[in-house]
Amino acid sequence: MNRTIILGVTGSIAAHRAVDLASQLVKQGGQVQVVMTADAQRFITPLPFKTLSRNPVITDLYDEEEGWKPAHVRLADEAGLLLVAPATANFIAKMAHGLANDALSCIALALNPEAKVLVAPAMNGKMWQHPATQQNVATLKSRGVEFIGPEAGMLSCGYEGLGRLWPVPAIATRALEMVG
Repeated sequence: MNRTIILGVTGSIAAHRAVDLASQLVKQGGQVQVVMTADAQRFITPLPFKTLSRNPVITDLYDEEEGWKPAHVRLADEAGLLLVAPATANFIAKMAHGLANDALSCIALALNPEAKVLVAPAMNGKMWQHPATQQNVATLKSRGVEFIGPEAGMLSCGYEGLGRLWPVPAIATRALEMVG
């Protein structure tokens, strides 16, 4: 099985929990490549991901490494799993509608057909329950995308409801099951 996991981190307050997720995935044998959106970088820097994954972090569509192939195309080709955690309503909509204007959304659109996709939403409860978000989730599920969460509880916005990131150990376990 292909144990290369692209960990996509989007702009949610739960982005800090993705650091622990990256660590757990690596400790359990996952080959983790982190891709952060610009909004994710408003919450956390790439440095902890780089240190824990032992790989460069892609933060821009035009990040270049050695070689001729663009980093986002290479990662899309190599992925066994695209794990987006946390996934915002905005990113779920981008995936559902095939928008590709940053490194992570380009990877999602160019993903090799054998790769699996796991999405762990984290957002305000009203955003999660909005009909547009629910339609986008249904669209992605119809294409084979698996969702884990969200869970109910106290949200960072001060409300209580459905929208919290699923517990990190459970996300890591499911992701590793999906890559064998």
